[in-house]
Amino acid sequence: MDGRRARKAVLLGLGLDNDDGHVRYSRGPNFHLFGGSEDTHHEMQHKAIRFNEELKKRDKRLEDVSGEELHEIADSVGMKRKPDTEENDE
Repeated sequence: MDGRRARKAVLLGLGLDNDDGHVRYSRGPNFHLFGGSEDTHHEMQHKAIRFNEELKKRDKRLEDVSGEELHEIADSVGMKRKPDTEENDE
Protein backbone atom coordinates (compact mmCIF):
# COMPACT_ATOMS: atom_id res chain seq x y z
CA MET A 1 0.00 0.00 0.00
CA ASP A 2 1.37 3.39 -0.94
CA GLY A 3 -0.25 5.39 1.88
CA ARG A 4 -3.01 6.96 -0.20
CA ARG A 5 -6.58 6.66 1.00
CA ALA A 6 -9.29 5.37 -1.28
CA ARG A 7 -11.57 8.07 -2.65
CA LYS A 8 -14.96 8.24 -0.93
CA ALA A 9 -17.97 10.19 -2.19
CA VAL A 10 -21.30 10.82 -0.50
CA LEU A 11 -24.49 12.64 -1.36
CA LEU A 12 -25.29 15.22 1.29
CA GLY A 13 -28.92 16.19 1.87
CA LEU A 14 -29.82 19.17 4.02
CA GLY A 15 -33.42 20.03 4.87
CA LEU A 16 -34.04 23.49 6.29
CA ASP A 17 -37.82 23.48 6.76
CA ASN A 18 -38.02 21.79 10.17
CA ASP A 19 -40.15 23.63 12.71
CA ASP A 20 -41.17 20.77 15.02
CA GLY A 21 -37.87 20.57 16.93
CA HIS A 22 -37.27 16.95 15.92
CA VAL A 23 -33.69 16.17 14.86
CA ARG A 24 -33.63 13.96 11.79
CA TYR A 25 -30.54 12.19 10.50
CA SER A 26 -30.33 9.29 8.07
CA ARG A 27 -27.41 7.65 6.39
CA GLY A 28 -27.00 4.86 3.96
CA PRO A 29 -24.75 3.70 1.18
CA ASN A 30 -23.42 6.89 -0.42
CA PHE A 31 -25.62 9.35 1.50
CA HIS A 32 -26.00 11.39 4.69
CA LEU A 33 -29.23 13.33 5.22
CA PHE A 34 -29.74 15.99 7.88
CA GLY A 35 -32.79 17.92 9.05
CA GLY A 36 -35.97 18.84 7.31
CA SER A 37 -39.60 18.34 8.19
CA GLU A 38 -40.88 14.77 8.34
CA ASP A 39 -42.11 15.03 4.72
CA THR A 40 -38.93 16.65 3.42
CA HIS A 41 -36.71 14.11 5.15
CA HIS A 42 -38.77 11.24 3.77
CA GLU A 43 -38.50 12.74 0.26
CA MET A 44 -34.71 13.08 0.61
CA GLN A 45 -34.50 9.42 1.72
CA HIS A 46 -36.60 8.27 -1.23
CA LYS A 47 -34.49 10.19 -3.75
CA ALA A 48 -31.19 9.01 -2.24
CA ILE A 49 -32.38 5.40 -2.43
CA ARG A 50 -33.52 5.86 -6.05
CA PHE A 51 -30.15 7.45 -6.85
CA ASN A 52 -28.33 4.40 -5.46
CA GLU A 53 -30.64 2.07 -7.39
CA GLU A 54 -29.75 3.91 -10.60
CA LEU A 55 -26.04 3.59 -9.81
CA LYS A 56 -26.52 -0.14 -9.29
CA LYS A 57 -28.35 -0.45 -12.64
CA ARG A 58 -25.36 1.23 -14.31
CA ASP A 59 -22.96 -1.00 -12.35
CA LYS A 60 -21.12 2.06 -11.04
CA ARG A 61 -19.99 3.52 -7.75
CA LEU A 62 -20.64 7.12 -6.82
CA GLU A 63 -16.88 7.72 -6.75
CA ASP A 64 -16.62 6.65 -10.39
CA VAL A 65 -19.32 8.71 -12.12
CA SER A 66 -18.47 11.90 -13.98
CA GLY A 67 -20.02 15.21 -13.02
CA GLU A 68 -22.21 15.03 -16.12
CA GLU A 69 -23.44 11.53 -15.23
CA LEU A 70 -24.02 12.57 -11.61
CA HIS A 71 -26.28 15.40 -12.81
CA GLU A 72 -28.05 13.09 -15.24
CA ILE A 73 -28.86 10.59 -12.48
CA ALA A 74 -29.85 13.35 -10.04
CA ASP A 75 -32.23 14.83 -12.62
CA SER A 76 -33.74 11.40 -13.35
CA VAL A 77 -34.66 10.88 -9.68
CA GLY A 78 -35.99 14.41 -9.21
CA MET A 79 -33.17 15.97 -7.22
CA LYS A 80 -32.98 19.75 -7.42
CA ARG A 81 -29.80 21.55 -8.39
CA LYS A 82 -28.58 25.00 -7.61
CA PRO A 83 -28.68 27.07 -10.81
CA ASP A 84 -25.34 27.77 -12.47
CA THR A 85 -23.79 30.95 -11.08
CA GLU A 86 -23.05 32.25 -14.58
CA GLU A 87 -26.77 32.39 -15.29
CA ASN A 88 -27.30 34.36 -12.07
CA ASP A 89 -24.63 36.94 -12.95
CA GLU A 90 -26.57 38.29 -15.93
